[in-house]
Amino acid sequence: MASSALHTLIGLAVNDVETAAKNLGKCIKAREDANAQLSLLLQYRNDYVDRFQANAQRGLNVTQFTNFQGFINKLDLAIEGQKKIVADAEYKIDMAKKTWQECEKKRLSYKTLIDRNAAAETKKENKRDQKQTDERAGRTLFYKK
Repeated sequence: MASSALHTLIGLAVNDVETAAKNLGKCIKAREDANAQLSLLLQYRNDYVDRFQANAQRGLNVTQFTNFQGFINKLDLAIEGQKKIVADAEYKIDMAKKTWQECEKKRLSYKTLIDRNAAAETKKENKRDQKQTDERAGRTLFYKK
């Protein structure tokens, strides 16, 4: 494969790596946001329970107790939903990491091909130079006789 074609391929691979890295960053940010939202929900639930317990010590009627239970149930559902969002974000991070790793592996393989190609070219050049040097030395020796 020609060197320019390899350079084109490595350029495309670098773009793919950059795109995959950006996507991975977005996925990590989404997970952080989801975790922050989960923390807020958990904190809100804890605060609400504390407030309820303080009010319960002063006395609650059935309606207040029922309202509390209903709201806690809704908060628990929201928390479970948010946990699923966090789990989904983790899954997306894993997939984005795999994609980034595959792109990076491809880029490195192209780089290896370029390095091998350059080493082969250098070896050819060195042989050619050595051959020319030997021919000059041989001619010089021949004409000195």
